[in-house]
Amino acid sequence: MKYKQSFQVDYTYEVHFTHNVFSSDNETLTEVFGDSGAKAMFFIDENVHKSFPTLKQDIQHWCEEHPQNINPSLPIHVVPGGEKIKNDFSVVEKLISAMLEGGICRHSYVVIIGGGAVLDAVGFAAAIFHRGVRQIRIPTTILAQDDSGVGVKNAVNFLGSKNLLGTFAPATAVINDSLFISSLSERDRLAGIAEAFKVALIKDEHFFDYLKNNTEGIKSGDPLVIENLIKRSAKLHMDHICQNGDPFEKGSSRPLDFGHWSAHKLEALTDHALSHGEAVAIGICVDMLIASMLGMVELKTSLDVIGTFQKTGYAIWHPALEQRNSKGELAVVRGLTEFKEHLGGELTIPMPTRIGKMTDIHELSPEIVREALIQLKELAGVCK
Repeated sequence: MKYKQSFQVDYTYEVHFTHNVFSSDNETLTEVFGDSGAKAMFFIDENVHKSFPTLKQDIQHWCEEHPQNINPSLPIHVVPGGEKIKNDFSVVEKLISAMLEGGICRHSYVVIIGGGAVLDAVGFAAAIFHRGVRQIRIPTTILAQDDSGVGVKNAVNFLGSKNLLGTFAPATAVINDSLFISSLSERDRLAGIAEAFKVALIKDEHFFDYLKNNTEGIKSGDPLVIENLIKRSAKLHMDHICQNGDPFEKGSSRPLDFGHWSAHKLEALTDHALSHGEAVAIGICVDMLIASMLGMVELKTSLDVIGTFQKTGYAIWHPALEQRNSKGELAVVRGLTEFKEHLGGELTIPMPTRIGKMTDIHELSPEIVREALIQLKELAGVCK
């Protein structure tokens, strides 16, 4: 005999858009915390702390002014920024120790202020501490505000594998504060907007047209252009997560990973000298050419996309694309196998069928990849 049980878990979370969330007259956190008076522990990305040296005091001041909303007694922690926080598991242990020492429980909050890597690592620690405590994400990069920070995933790298350990843990709330975007360099700004291009190419033709028509505003960091694209990209990512029927990625189809099979490998091959967004931009260009070679989109469409990336200021080529292993094989092709292993089951790669639409393919030969790289190098104007 056997018993069969079935149940559903209802997840609801909000993404808020605001400016200067810790100013005394900003009501966003008041709405998020409610009148709970619960404990909250804040973790700040060290890079954000350097750019906003008064942030700790601003947080403490806000908490002291709102005792009915939050208990202000806990220390505020500054944590390593960038990929290094995900590469050292001892950091996760330190995060958990801090939560334990602070008496954080399942009715408390962990508030994470930082870029995607910090959201990932601290979010992972919060998700496994007491089997999961409430977390509030305050993304501070465009990449996190328009993509990763509004999702439900977190992870750390382990045993040399990217995102090997992780969970699906929806935040209680996500707060996109435009103040933090103001300090970003052009390089970091473009890296984050690559994911907006990605989701536009597979989900929303009109959004791609908006990006294409505002390349100068993107390059210059026009606040209105950046604000609009973050909101649209975040909404498209959220809609996909919540409405495609597979929010916890039990299947193998992952449309939001368009351009990512080679991007993940490129990050590793450059020892993360290329940021994730920079690698994704190149990965999208590679896959657009592959889609043309497979007869899925017209070549002029692919060239238009690649030209738009160049106009916006992206590099579409990196020498690591030509690295070869001991057998003389292109090292980047190994990314196909690693992509399949990460997903489980058969290889599944999202490919465009036109701007705003996509489908999955399950085979991709190294020869086609090699030819696409030859074409991309020529388009980039790199001398042989």
